[in-house]
Amino acid sequence: MAVVASAPGKVLMTGGYLVLERPNAGIVLSTNARFYAIVKPLHEEIIPESWAWGWADVKLTSPQMDRETMYKLSLKNLKLQSVSSRQVVESRNPFVEYAVEYAIAAAHATFDKDKKDMLQKLLLKGLDITILGCNEFYSYRNQIEARGLPLTPESLASLPPFTSITFNAEDSIGENQKPEVAKTGLGSSAAMTTAVVAALLHYLGVVSLSSFSEDQSHGRKDDSDLDIVHVIAQTAHCIAQGKVGSGFDVSSAVFGSQRYVRFSPEVLSSAQNAGMATPLTEVIYDVLKAKWDHERTKFSLPPLMTLLLGEPGSGGSSTPSMVGAVKKWQRSDPQNSLETWRKLSEGNSALEMHLNTLCKLAERNYNVYECLINACSLLPAEKWLERAYEPSQADIVKELLGARDAMLGIRYYMRKMGEAAGIPIEPESQTHLLDTTMSMEGVLLAGVPGAGGFDAVFAVTLGPSSKNVTKTWSSLNVLAMLVTEDPRGVSLEDHDPRAKEITAAVSSIQLQ
Repeated sequence: MAVVASAPGKVLMTGGYLVLERPNAGIVLSTNARFYAIVKPLHEEIIPESWAWGWADVKLTSPQMDRETMYKLSLKNLKLQSVSSRQVVESRNPFVEYAVEYAIAAAHATFDKDKKDMLQKLLLKGLDITILGCNEFYSYRNQIEARGLPLTPESLASLPPFTSITFNAEDSIGENQKPEVAKTGLGSSAAMTTAVVAALLHYLGVVSLSSFSEDQSHGRKDDSDLDIVHVIAQTAHCIAQGKVGSGFDVSSAVFGSQRYVRFSPEVLSSAQNAGMATPLTEVIYDVLKAKWDHERTKFSLPPLMTLLLGEPGSGGSSTPSMVGAVKKWQRSDPQNSLETWRKLSEGNSALEMHLNTLCKLAERNYNVYECLINACSLLPAEKWLERAYEPSQADIVKELLGARDAMLGIRYYMRKMGEAAGIPIEPESQTHLLDTTMSMEGVLLAGVPGAGGFDAVFAVTLGPSSKNVTKTWSSLNVLAMLVTEDPRGVSLEDHDPRAKEITAAVSSIQLQ
């Protein structure tokens, strides 16, 4: 029977750069863009002679990229070896490979002898793994323009789910050059790694995950299974990308929207320093037993607020090179960089406080809150106070305007940091777009998420005002994406996610 797990993409609303260092916090929103991993046995039965082989077959399929890779998994050292592939270009997927190896090692590290025998039998049937990412993770601007369609969410919605991904064209693709996939900056590798780890751990019986509908009816009983998913996904993701990042993207893929403080990088030292001779089971056992000291607090946008993302079509930015430039500036100018970081940290805390207070005010008197938010959605920010006819409404407007001021401060210091480090954290073109957006009716905030640059911009709108923003963005050649906040994290899908509306998208894959 197939196991289908999904994990969300993210938007880092505050904490860009700062979240790399403890104890700075970042607010990260998980989204409705999800990555799916489908795991099922490759063979119906164990081939009798396979007991002697010591190898299991693993097939990895990525329909959107028209790729299929066959591996042999050594049952002794749990390492994958690629044996054949069908794809556009030779391309290993280290994120999925580490996810598979580490998830199986986690089963070996935690199972007793009886369970290990069952695990062996399960693995000898082979693993058939399929990965699928929602369209929102990838840029389809070129396809929309090529079809002569307007840059609107409706045009995006007309694309079939799990549309084939086009590669960024290059003048010449040499032997060592790989065409880049055009992405939107939602953290596809973290969501993909998390979905594969979650599906495998559940399939192998290491954890027992629940579906979204079960969470709704019974509430999540226990986070200990999710903690295991988090540790394995975080380790696989860091080792695959060759560095220990802050981990907010994996944490939100597992747990959903949150306020996040990173873990100490030392927890991954056993995985980073493991030699070829170190058994993988030992490495993963150490990682699972390490003291993971990250902090996460539940967070979501206040009621009646909508997260919007717009793709300006500038081709995106390289986060690692921008982070490198900021670190270089910090070393060369410690005094000014410390002051800028302090101001940014204060701005981030202020924004978080205002949004949390708005949640409390909505809880206290929802009718008053709803009435005011809907009224403000029709007005630019400078006129919001005019709609506050009583003290309780004035309190709400005070928090709304406080959140705006905090965001303007964050943007100012992000620009300042970019200028000092010589990188376009909020490029001039984005500044113009964000200023235009923030001056519109019903817009609370607008900014560049995460590390900034030329990736998507975000806005938070009040009530029904988001339609006006998407219309204006279209006129400015900005494509409003079909992305909203969805605070849930990793989840089992009750059924194959394609069973409802998306069967036609990848009908070539049959699930049992």
